[in-house]
Amino acid sequence: MSKAEGKLPVAILVPGDFNGHALGRIDEAFKCVRIERADPSLVTDEIRATVRGIASYAGIEAAMIDALPNLEIIASFGVGYDSVDAAHAAKRGVMVTNTPDVLTEEVADTAIGLLINTVRELYAAEKWLRDGDWVTKGNYRLSRLTLCGRRVGIFGMGRIGRAVARRLEAFGLPIAYHNRRKVEGLAYEYHATLKGLAEAVDTLICIAPGGASTEKAVNAEVLSALGSNGVFVNIGRGSTVDEAALTTALESGAIAAAGLDVFADEPNVPQSLLDAPNASLLPHVGSASVHTRRAMADLCVDNLVAWFTERRPLTPVPETLNVKARA
Repeated sequence: MSKAEGKLPVAILVPGDFNGHALGRIDEAFKCVRIERADPSLVTDEIRATVRGIASYAGIEAAMIDALPNLEIIASFGVGYDSVDAAHAAKRGVMVTNTPDVLTEEVADTAIGLLINTVRELYAAEKWLRDGDWVTKGNYRLSRLTLCGRRVGIFGMGRIGRAVARRLEAFGLPIAYHNRRKVEGLAYEYHATLKGLAEAVDTLICIAPGGASTEKAVNAEVLSALGSNGVFVNIGRGSTVDEAALTTALESGAIAAAGLDVFADEPNVPQSLLDAPNASLLPHVGSASVHTRRAMADLCVDNLVAWFTERRPLTPVPETLNVKARA
């Protein structure tokens, strides 16, 4: 929607921090209402009466949905939406959208980069050079691990999982996976349990969504099954991993190394992981390029525009597929 077309007579609530490009588009197309956080106690009578949409990074809980009687749509920024109570939204007749596909390739690239960085210790090798150790101490040590000959298991064979698998095929590595159910038409070896997958591979890449069904799914038993040569990479959600068990596995040698882009309590990373010399850590940058975040911002806002002009969503989440626009 261009400035010439004017604003839609709709108030969109944006709680907390948000993408600058998305904010600019929302302000251009709608009445943009800001509050500090998604907290029902911050909802004024005017907000309660006028807000029909939410655009948010942050979680939107049932109480926040209930505080807005005229709410029609929650446009969540990101492919993961476990922090939005989509089931409650569906009961209330509220559409929930996310931003899939536009970040798939970027996150898959990050996953491969993190995997290579983890097995070849590239960050530590660069630090060796920058600290002057190459000059004063000689060559950096040989990396104990290699990507060559590894068997890779993917936990979460969705869009991003398949993109990661395609990249790994180019390395000539065998691939297996675990999902809630087998993906029809996919040639990769399927394992009905996560432990079974871990037993069959030595490299486990987690791209599973968050939520109760995956809470601490990667536990001590799974890590033990991965083995002492095992490498664990998480590019999905921090909640899927028992971080205490992971720390123990790294310290004891139950697994060889881990590469993590996500954590259970971001931005707070356990000191035990920060101290682990066999852990490669990133500050949740899987999709964090200007190009991809702009595409995510556009899709987030495009969902709002489509809903309030054409009365349809572009990328609804499964829980709200049957939600219809109000008359």
